[in-house]
Amino acid sequence: MQPLDAPVLHKPRIGFAGVGWIGRNRMEALLGSGGCTAAAIAEPGAENAAAAAELAPDAIMLESFEDLLDVPDLDGVVIATPSAAHAEQSMAALERGLAVFCQKPLGRNAREASAVVWAARRADRLLGVDLSYRHTAAMAAVRSALQEGRVGNVFAVDLVFHNAYGPDKSWFYDRALSGGGCVIDLGVHLVDLALWTLGFPEVVSVDSQLLAGGMALVGPEQVEDYAAATIKLANGAIVRLTCSWNLHAGQEAEIGASFYGTHGGLEMRNVGGSFYDFEARELHGTAATTLVSPPDAWGGRAALDWLARLERSARFDPAAGELTAVAEVLDRIYGAAGIRA
Repeated sequence: MQPLDAPVLHKPRIGFAGVGWIGRNRMEALLGSGGCTAAAIAEPGAENAAAAAELAPDAIMLESFEDLLDVPDLDGVVIATPSAAHAEQSMAALERGLAVFCQKPLGRNAREASAVVWAARRADRLLGVDLSYRHTAAMAAVRSALQEGRVGNVFAVDLVFHNAYGPDKSWFYDRALSGGGCVIDLGVHLVDLALWTLGFPEVVSVDSQLLAGGMALVGPEQVEDYAAATIKLANGAIVRLTCSWNLHAGQEAEIGASFYGTHGGLEMRNVGGSFYDFEARELHGTAATTLVSPPDAWGGRAALDWLARLERSARFDPAAGELTAVAEVLDRIYGAAGIRA
């Protein structure tokens, strides 16, 4: 194992746990960069494993995460397994001295997410989570313009993520396995974008309404397919958030983050209902100026950012504490609706 404060002088050897569509997409981005090698792949599904083996024919193929951790000379692991396993697997890898890049959510609640962050701190190992919308060119332009003060003091934020489809895996609809419904699946991105863009201000209060099939949730086991939340920040800003699965939106998706300030506004939004194409605009009165337009190949950038940091140093990055802050707001959204994490 390399010293903690030393850069990785070889191509990092990465293990991949879970290579469904999202796992393979991130693996393809990392390997395509030429910055790492796939040392091993852990995937119990034969079809997914075969597809991943085509991308990394020299990788050791394994069925279990435990076997993956036993592979010698790994530098890090990329975890894209179902949500219920994220916290336990991340902590196990960190305790072995491995850097971790995990799919969202890091945990099914703030307790799990916080435990992973503390495990990373204790092990002094790099921890990253695939909060991918931070890494779109559109969102980067919005944040940069806001930090330059071009719209004055932000007092209102509107966030939306409506998905015309629901997840196609049954475990998403089991709260014990997923941690929740559309809030933890889609709302996690919205909460992160608001807090990250505004510099993680203190959250004063949270109010929310959660629905399933157009009705209030009937029990703690049911997961929401529609959510609306209002988040009040210590800096005076009001954040309004809505997200959903299976909404009759007339298009595949509606995704956006709008920041309204005393001198103007900034927004990131998807184009034509696309999950992948985003634009950024600066707003002043009735005028709108486009800052960024598609195309933008952003899908793997969060993973590539983690790899770049790993190449510089495997040590713990204090910014990982932001992951706990996001998870705590998600808990408060559920709590305000009577669902306890």
